[in-house]
Amino acid sequence: MSHIPAPPVSNFTPTGFVRVRGARENNLQNVDVDLPRDSIVAFTGVSGSGKSSLAFGTLFAEAQRRFFESVAPYARRLIQQGHTPKVDEITGLPPAVALQQRRGTPSSRSSVGTVTTLSNSLRMLYSRTGIYPDGAARLESDSFSPNTAMGACPTCQGLGTAHTVTEASLVLDPSLSIREGAVTAWPGAWQGKNLRDILTALGYDVDIPWNQLSRADRDWILFTEEQPVVEIMPERERPRPYKGKFWSVKSYVMHTLADSKSATVRNRVMKYVKSGPCVICAGSGLRSEALAVTFNGSTIAEFNALPLIDLRHQLDFPGADNTPAATITSDLTRRLDVLIDLGLGYLSLGRATPTLSPGEMQRLRIATQLRAGLFGVIYVLDEPSAGLHPADAEPLLAVLEELKSSGNSVFVVEHNMDVVRRADWVIDVGPRAGEHGGKVLYSGPTAGLADVPASITREFLFANERPVPATRELRHPLGWLGLTGITRHNLRDLDAEFPLGVLTAVTGVSGSGKSTLVSQVLAEAVGLHLHPDQDPVVGTASTGSATGESNDQPDPEPVETTAVDAITGADLIDRLVRVDQKPIGRTPRSNLATYTGLFDAVRSTFAAIPEARSRKFGAGRFSFNVPGGRCETCLGEGFVAVGLLFLPGSYAPCLDCGGSRYNPETLEVTYHDKNIAEVLALTVDAAALFLADVPSALRSLETLREVGLGYLRLGQPATELSGGEAQRIKLATELQRARRGHTLYVLDEPTTGLHPADVLLLLTQLNRLVDAGNTVIVVEHDMDVVAAADWVIDIGPAGGDKGGCIMAAGTPHAVAADPASRTAPYLAKCVSTI
Repeated sequence: MSHIPAPPVSNFTPTGFVRVRGARENNLQNVDVDLPRDSIVAFTGVSGSGKSSLAFGTLFAEAQRRFFESVAPYARRLIQQGHTPKVDEITGLPPAVALQQRRGTPSSRSSVGTVTTLSNSLRMLYSRTGIYPDGAARLESDSFSPNTAMGACPTCQGLGTAHTVTEASLVLDPSLSIREGAVTAWPGAWQGKNLRDILTALGYDVDIPWNQLSRADRDWILFTEEQPVVEIMPERERPRPYKGKFWSVKSYVMHTLADSKSATVRNRVMKYVKSGPCVICAGSGLRSEALAVTFNGSTIAEFNALPLIDLRHQLDFPGADNTPAATITSDLTRRLDVLIDLGLGYLSLGRATPTLSPGEMQRLRIATQLRAGLFGVIYVLDEPSAGLHPADAEPLLAVLEELKSSGNSVFVVEHNMDVVRRADWVIDVGPRAGEHGGKVLYSGPTAGLADVPASITREFLFANERPVPATRELRHPLGWLGLTGITRHNLRDLDAEFPLGVLTAVTGVSGSGKSTLVSQVLAEAVGLHLHPDQDPVVGTASTGSATGESNDQPDPEPVETTAVDAITGADLIDRLVRVDQKPIGRTPRSNLATYTGLFDAVRSTFAAIPEARSRKFGAGRFSFNVPGGRCETCLGEGFVAVGLLFLPGSYAPCLDCGGSRYNPETLEVTYHDKNIAEVLALTVDAAALFLADVPSALRSLETLREVGLGYLRLGQPATELSGGEAQRIKLATELQRARRGHTLYVLDEPTTGLHPADVLLLLTQLNRLVDAGNTVIVVEHDMDVVAAADWVIDIGPAGGDKGGCIMAAGTPHAVAADPASRTAPYLAKCVSTI
């Protein structure tokens, strides 16, 4: 049972408590703890200590379960439900709302307006009070949405972007014949040969240069809507004729874009289309009838494109208080004020959510809840300060205080010590991660944590306890990577230089253009330089397996054409690696062991055991992803779905394998008295001892420990990993490779989800990469990381259209002293300690 020190005397007086008894979710060790209601409570501890297991896995999960119990059993089947937490008792628990760091499935149809529901009110404003052309019928509010059949432009289906093809985009080298590959956009292999054979059967010459075909023939091959069917006689022994249907090049490309389930295939044909704003709706996605309606002299498309701060001014106009227009605009302006106060005034309602950072999405959700006016609920927030520049954190703290003053409880899982200092109460979980954590070290007013020597958080929360960073000499650049004429989003004709062979931090307020500059433009420009004939390589290479193990990484997303006039210094780079926070897999079949490649070594070790060789078990036998060694009842999943009539379905461990994923014969083979399932259940720390005599596995395990992931289990599903954990797994995978130098590493906010103690571990590994002759560029808000860099580039001065400029560049001390930089005052506090 966790022992909790008595809190010191404080002016803070709780009005009541949520009492948790016997919490055992994940690594929690039978925790008892009392949490004050109507307060801001911060959950702290190193990454993986059990904070989220207590806040989300126990408290929110139980509140959600109790709510669903009040729903009719039949209706419950239609709702995606969470799990039942492992806890003996929770009393005094109000209803709860969770705001977690999740993006969901990217969709260009989701926007700032749809997430905040402001679009609903704006559509109602135009429908009810807009100025219509003479004789035009009044439109329903759905007619002003590009996401409905009533409102979507029939040409672009509401997307605002139209794809067209031209002869120049489909035929890159007109001097080639069709047989030689003149029609670049056609598929390869058998499909391409089939189309050529059909053209031959139709009487077209596929062996003369494309530019010698008549205009009529070229146009028919490229653009016809006809689909003739002809009989084809293959050129092979004992041929059998078949019926072949012709597709024009345009039909093939458009069909692939519309219907292909593979993002890789869609991305391939995207190279052969010209994309741009739809000429019918001018990129708005709306029908002409909706675009003919105005309010205050503007169309709804023009309002959607305005920064929120400008939209607020457009809606603030004189008028009678009792009119529908005044009622709707009054509600809109109040809700816009919350977003503007949170520092999001640079966004527009039409901004697509896939282009938003997790921090921006989090603040949008918080603003929506603030306007909901709920009373007496618990808000459980997952790192609300994540992705925020220190200058943007102050408005966030004010919003948290407002939620509390409205009669709610605010529980935040947080690593930002500035936010923790402002909390009324702290729950510190630890002392370390995984099986070495799961205990509540302290529960009480914030100041009392100073008296808990076992707390790692204490060292960073209080100035007199703060570890002093090790000093080192700044590295000198080995060269410079230059980009000129950068134009994308809010970057307009920008020139930027990045030093090579050093650690560079790119900073700036939220929305200033940091990620656009580094993660998009820089990475794509260097990738295209390294691989001019293919898409840029922008992900960490990973190890697969010939026996069916899969890293299950997401298909690449389409990227915009990079607008860069020139790039210099790229010849000094041999390789590009972007280490991002995207999941390492999309299903439970992908895990830490398969992604890093260490599972190959483990399976090979088991296959070399005499017992396995006598049974003729190869390495593939010890995979749960392919037939042979896996349990065929659950197909290697370890669990089976249980359907219940009139009740929500659930999952239960497979009765045949007991959740091990393997069949009994495979589990009979042991290595040092452990079978393959038991090895997968080991933590990285435990596995490093157990597999100490397997060098290929030990190398992976040691690098995972060095980035602070010793608490993870080898078989932990990818779906259970946070974005920060996924990023560190990718970094560890890269660190275990042979040192080669001249590699450019690009990381976007690598400290997200990391405790300050884990940030120090991360910095050590980033410096290892640089010391090996590589270049590391990080987009970062953590001032400790920025202060430890060799070079700093500060983007600003503000977000959105008011950003996109380099305000300062130089060493950390130089930027900290630059009056033009909004980062300077926050950076100065950190560089003064180094």
